[in-house]
This record gives sequence, structure tokens and C-alpha cells, in this order.
Amino acid sequence: MHLLYGVAVVMLLFPWLSHKTRIRIEKRWHNKAIGIFNVRVRLKGEISDLEAPNVMLVANHVSWLDIYVLNAIRPVRFVSKMEVRSWPLVGWLAKRTGTLFIDRTKRHDTARVNQEVSTVLTNGGCVAIFPEGTTTDGREVRKFHSSLLEPAVQSQSRVWPAAIRYIHEDGSLNTAPAYIDDITIGQSLAMILSQKVIHVEVEVLAPIAVLGKTRRDLAREAHLAIAMALQVPEDRFEDAEYSV
Repeated sequence: MHLLYGVAVVMLLFPWLSHKTRIRIEKRWHNKAIGIFNVRVRLKGEISDLEAPNVMLVANHVSWLDIYVLNAIRPVRFVSKMEVRSWPLVGWLAKRTGTLFIDRTKRHDTARVNQEVSTVLTNGGCVAIFPEGTTTDGREVRKFHSSLLEPAVQSQSRVWPAAIRYIHEDGSLNTAPAYIDDITIGQSLAMILSQKVIHVEVEVLAPIAVLGKTRRDLAREAHLAIAMALQVPEDRFEDAEYSV
């Protein structure tokens, strides 16, 4: 019902609303969505200027819930895999609310998406990426694909790392929200709904200045900052590669 409500609002009202009003509605809708799943968000870190323009938000990726959680904090435009576009209702909503889709099976598609991202950033927007290109159970941060950070260099945007951690009430890691391996969306939903409550910490780290840096520099700094915030053992990330 909540998805259908979102479809109705986007279809019937969004064409007539200002950008500011759309953002307010999107934020409220995403907060309601995570509330349905009993997700409780704790925001930490560098949050005083969270609404700043011309920002690339870079986060580790654990679950499809990540998108709802980040949008509940600040609505942003995501770069997502092309498969999400075909998901019933969710894919349609994502497309109509500005998600940029990338076909990871086609190497040249990165250039197209990067140009779109650069345009959004140059115009003062905020774009979020998951540069791991996949999900984990939260115990590690895999290598970052630095190509997705090229638009930040082109538009001279700030890169803002964010560390996402799903935990139990006692602070221990909760892997139930992890959308990993070959589980289906139905199985993922079942695991999430089996939890009485899901706590998620989002730690917004210090922004990274872009001036004079390459995309690999940015990937390395963002990867290190997120891994340290999540307390990943040094031998799991210090020699991480930064692919093109």
C-alpha cells in the first residue's frame, strides 16, 4: 500500500510540485517506509552541513534498505544497477524520482552515467554511490571502483563518505538485512521482517576535498575512512586495490 501511495503521488502530483516540495515528500515517504520495517536510524558524525549542495555521498553497501535509510536522512539521486529498473513498482518509482541506472555488463556505460552524474553535481545536486559495486554482510568493505568517482573530479564536488552499520540493540552486528549471495528479494524481506527491530547507524564522516586529486585518490581516502569507521581490521583493507 505504501508503494502504491508513492506511485500515485509521483504520477499525479510530482509534475506540478516544486523541487523543494518534492524533496520534502520523498524524505517523509522514505521515513515511513523504514518505519514499516521497524528500522531505527541513528545518525552520527559530520551532520551540521548535511544539506550542502554539490555533494557526492559515498557509502558502503549492505542491503537494499540502504537506499531507503539514506533517503530518509537526505533525499539524493542514486546510481543503481540496471536490474533494479525492472523490479515491480520499486523500479518505476526509482526511475521517476531520479535514480541513474548503470549496466555493469557494458564497460562503456560508465562513461554515459558519469556524464549524467557530473551534470547533476554541477547543477548543485547530491548523488549517492556504492563504489563497492556489490553488497556485503557488514563485516568488510570491499575494494572501491574508482571510475564512479570521476564525476566528483570533473565537477569539483565534495566527496562525503558515510559508513552504514546494521546492529542489534546490544550493539552487535546484525546480518539479517544483508542482501548478499543468491538470496531472493522475497527471502531478504522474510529475514528483515523476522527482526523485532533493526537498528542502523549511519556515520557521516568528514568530507574529502577534491582539488588536486584523482579519482583513485578519492576512492582510497573514502575507502579508508569508511573501513576505519566500521572498525574493519587493517589487514582487510590496507592493501585494497582501486580498480578503474
